[in-house]
Amino acid sequence: MGLFKRLLKSHSKGPEKISKDAGHSKYFPEEKLPIDEKFTYNFTKNGGKFLYCENLEEIAEAFDNILLENDWYEKEVFCINDQLKTKFDGYNLTFNKSSKSTFFLSTCESLVANNGSILLSSNQVKEKKLHELPSNFVIFATTSQLVENISEGLRNIKNQSTQHIPSNITTIQDFESNKEKDFMSYGSSTKNLYLLLLEDL
Repeated sequence: MGLFKRLLKSHSKGPEKISKDAGHSKYFPEEKLPIDEKFTYNFTKNGGKFLYCENLEEIAEAFDNILLENDWYEKEVFCINDQLKTKFDGYNLTFNKSSKSTFFLSTCESLVANNGSILLSSNQVKEKKLHELPSNFVIFATTSQLVENISEGLRNIKNQSTQHIPSNITTIQDFESNKEKDFMSYGSSTKNLYLLLLEDL
């Protein structure tokens, strides 16, 4: 997945061109993008903030920068994942399960490439609805969690959960409050979302 590095270097020049070249006929089939490039494009187009990291040291540095940028040191954090509490334990944060926390720290089920969304379930949010969670999200995920579409993400949940399939499965893909909403995002809750993406392939 060295492609993420290339994408991030060229990101300052604007998003990668994904449409047909002007010289191609309108009937010429569009080039199919690699899954990681498609997710990156759609996720940032939705307003998500993307931090690609090659190792856990870079994850810690990126997390520290998020806290610094937003002045989130010594704040309350909604987090139900004990592994994440251990991983991010050195930042004077108070971990709890209160919706009034400053931000929500979590893992996810999948990263969905075709619409740039994050797939969550009761494994991450218990039985809470998105609007009941803090408006700021920090999601920790790995490159192996990339899937082409929601169906593939749901299939992964089913395959990994042979004993008990999680409930409350939902996606979040609206990361900008001023973005014009269409009927597909009606009722969705806008979140300020940072994605800490660890290379594991």
